[in-house]
Amino acid sequence: MAFTSMKAQIEKKNDLIKRAESIVNLAETEKRELTDAEAQELAEIRDDVKKIKDMLEMMADLDDARACGAGKMEKKAEDAGAEAGADAKADDQARELAERRSFEAYVRGTVLETRNATNLTEGANGAVIPVTIAKKIIAKVYDICPILEKSSKYSLKGDLEIPYYDESSTAITVAWAQEFVDLTSSVGNFTNITLKDYLAGALTLISRKLINNSQFDIVAFVIDKMAYAIARFIEGVCINGGNPDSVTHVNKVKGLKGSVTKLVYAGSTSAITADKVIELKDSVKDVFQNDAMFIMSRNTRTALRLLKDDVGRYLLQDDIASPFGSTLLGKPVYVSDNMPEIASGVNAIYYGDMKGLATKFSEDMNIQVLREKFATQHAVGVVGWVSFDAKVENAQAISALVMSAS
Repeated sequence: MAFTSMKAQIEKKNDLIKRAESIVNLAETEKRELTDAEAQELAEIRDDVKKIKDMLEMMADLDDARACGAGKMEKKAEDAGAEAGADAKADDQARELAERRSFEAYVRGTVLETRNATNLTEGANGAVIPVTIAKKIIAKVYDICPILEKSSKYSLKGDLEIPYYDESSTAITVAWAQEFVDLTSSVGNFTNITLKDYLAGALTLISRKLINNSQFDIVAFVIDKMAYAIARFIEGVCINGGNPDSVTHVNKVKGLKGSVTKLVYAGSTSAITADKVIELKDSVKDVFQNDAMFIMSRNTRTALRLLKDDVGRYLLQDDIASPFGSTLLGKPVYVSDNMPEIASGVNAIYYGDMKGLATKFSEDMNIQVLREKFATQHAVGVVGWVSFDAKVENAQAISALVMSAS
């Protein structure tokens, strides 16, 4: 390699990196593997870039030897840090691309990168999805499940004891006093909220006919299907609880239904009035109103569209600026298929700041591809395991509107 100027070497390195990116992007766009010629060219580019980096280091050392000021050394450290950061980012992007291509190749039944190089751990009947793809599924779960996304999330193994200070029965009081006269003591009660580990699984099947379609983005399909299945299940448990005990038949996971204690009663088995909606909103203290939202079913929202205040204005308004497209008394309305319809004795609406709901995940989401188990169905299975619990940790933050039992 000729000993040219540092600027020329940097420009050459950047040109090589751009060329490598164009080769990879072309293969991604055409949804195909790299050809032998492309793979060879990428290997040569990698070697040339390494040589240029070595040359730039040597040239920088020579400059440092000629420079006496401390400022030169500081500049070199800054440049080295910036280059290291850029290299780390490029390495992360390359790893994500390699893991994505390896996972797609595995699902389609072809062989691409080695398992160790792409974090694709193969077992007797399937393989664990690489970390970068699993993280995309988790991120999408949060994106389509705002209750979970807004909850107070904990991640640890074993039981979690969350202390809660209860002033409902005996509160700390402040009163006028006199010198040399004892104050009357008063104190609230400390209680504990315990979150445990409850295992749940989600399974989706992918048609092999769909997999064999080379134009179909199989990775995006797996991410979407698994994220939707897991989010829908977790949201349902966060709202209604779940995993009933085999003896008592009481749900082990309490969720909102089993742990909300601030209740507003509708006074009817089948109708909700505007006054009760206002009462529900005002039952949550102002300190929790900023991030509060309503949660209800689609039919309940339709019923509320007909409600008006004392001056004839509809309480529920369409609002494109709202996170979910509509507002009720100025607060966003989230519609969930997991919410029960208006009926005798049900919690028809929840309102409040969902940070008052504690959710605990005992381990990272474990997602596997099962290629052989469903071969007789001409399908590939994708199974996800999650261990979690959900319970209200701040009773003042969330309220429920309860329909009358009779």
